[in-house]
Amino acid sequence: MLRNLLDKLHPTFAEGGKLERFYPAYEAIDTFLYTPADVTKSPSHVRDGMDLKRMMSIVVVALLPCFFMACHNTGYQANLAIAGEAQPIDSWREPVMSTLGLEHDPESFLSNFVYGALFFAPIYLVTLAVGGTLEGIFSIVRGHEINEGFLVTSALFPLTLPATTPLWQAGLGIAFGVVIGKEIFGGTGKNFLNPALTARAFLYFAFPTYMSGVKRVPTPGTDELGIGVWTAADGVTGATPLGAMGTYKVEDAAGGVIPTVETLTDLSWWDCFWGYIPGSMGETSTFACLIGAAILILTGIGSWKIMAGCVVGAAAMSGTLWAFSSNPEYAVTSLSPWWHLVIGSFAFGTVFMATDPVSSSMTEVGRWWYGGLIGVVTILIRSINPAYAEGVFLAILFGNVMAPLIDYFVIQANIKRRMARYAT
Repeated sequence: MLRNLLDKLHPTFAEGGKLERFYPAYEAIDTFLYTPADVTKSPSHVRDGMDLKRMMSIVVVALLPCFFMACHNTGYQANLAIAGEAQPIDSWREPVMSTLGLEHDPESFLSNFVYGALFFAPIYLVTLAVGGTLEGIFSIVRGHEINEGFLVTSALFPLTLPATTPLWQAGLGIAFGVVIGKEIFGGTGKNFLNPALTARAFLYFAFPTYMSGVKRVPTPGTDELGIGVWTAADGVTGATPLGAMGTYKVEDAAGGVIPTVETLTDLSWWDCFWGYIPGSMGETSTFACLIGAAILILTGIGSWKIMAGCVVGAAAMSGTLWAFSSNPEYAVTSLSPWWHLVIGSFAFGTVFMATDPVSSSMTEVGRWWYGGLIGVVTILIRSINPAYAEGVFLAILFGNVMAPLIDYFVIQANIKRRMARYAT
């Protein structure tokens, strides 16, 4: 029935129809629901059931564990704080929780999930509305189909944000990412920067105190600073494990003993691995990211070489600092490699951002260098630059810029080897 309805509407949106100008919107819905009927009739061509829209859909499926954690852990952290000394944020969410008969109980899965979803869903919907509208406008003006890449961009961006991000900031950020990070270069496949990371970087530099947690979000209706950035509750002062280690000066430690993550935050390595820690909504769980990595690698969509390169680069750089930095200025410099892999956004960035097939390195050898560069720069930013505790997103953007140069040198090296082989 749905197929028949779309077929009946086709002449209206096709060339010469009354709504010809809005064909990209019709095409987006049609090809999202059904495999395109168009086939190549002349040689040469490649038959493959995995078109761009299906690839992007699988990436969204791989993100589902992170979506789950965005709802569950966000609610759990908030309910845990409220069960202590914090207060619920005075907003429309409290009447909704009361209507559903839910209390702020951190032991209740339903309470945690629903309360977290009440923070995540509005940001996700604003991202879809603003970004999707801009995507549609560019498609209509240019007269081409709506780019499938926005399916992934709209899924990635809200996962990188704190739960208390104002909706207008989310809308402004995704607008910047879609327009400046992609559309001005021609759309999906022509951008050299990851649009979701471009949007996140814009928010960080435009509103650094809100995005980094240095300044907490003002309580609505008052002049007081109360609502926590990383935990969606009023009166929370806790930091993320990476933030706590990145801002703690070793000279302030009692007896000069370098503190650990456990002593600063009461969080264990396994807490960080499972993701039940404060942080951006969808980035806290290394376990959820590993599930996504398995899906991307098994379907051939994500490059395991880039992921492995990131891990090797980060482990090598953090291991060097850990082994040879005897008198570090900040506690994060003395952090062991296995801790770096489970805190902050390293796992999320490595699996879902660094492997962007458009903005990453294209050559097989270049992917190792590209991933290794991101891993090394991530640790350098985390350890040496105290102004920015997290480093993986800036490192990936740096890697995006360097990817064409990496591919160039890899190709030139291959050409030289072939010339030397034929010369003999």
